[in-house]
Amino acid sequence: MVYAAVIFIGSSISQPPGLPEIVSDKGVHGSLYAGLALVLLRALARRWDRVTLFTAAAAVVLATLYGASDEYHQSFVPGRTPDVDDLRADAIGATVAVSLACLVARFRPRRSDVRL
Repeated sequence: MVYAAVIFIGSSISQPPGLPEIVSDKGVHGSLYAGLALVLLRALARRWDRVTLFTAAAAVVLATLYGASDEYHQSFVPGRTPDVDDLRADAIGATVAVSLACLVARFRPRRSDVRL
């Protein structure tokens, strides 16, 4: 998966570029893993109108597990250290994104309900 590879490559950089003061590290983590969770949700459900509680939970769990593996990976990168707060931000970002996607999927008209 290209999205996961981008995260892996980014976390392999020993000295990542600094963030502007207005952007927090935790916000970046949450945003990246929100996107990963949405990609996973779409892949698991195959279509947005097939999102279920199971696919939603699976997407959050998989994104969070990838976050955990990424933090572990950083322990081998010079100048980087694993951080449980980063993992927490990853999980929160994934959960928020998938929750919002579930709400949208639930209240969005089904294809058969749409009249032309």
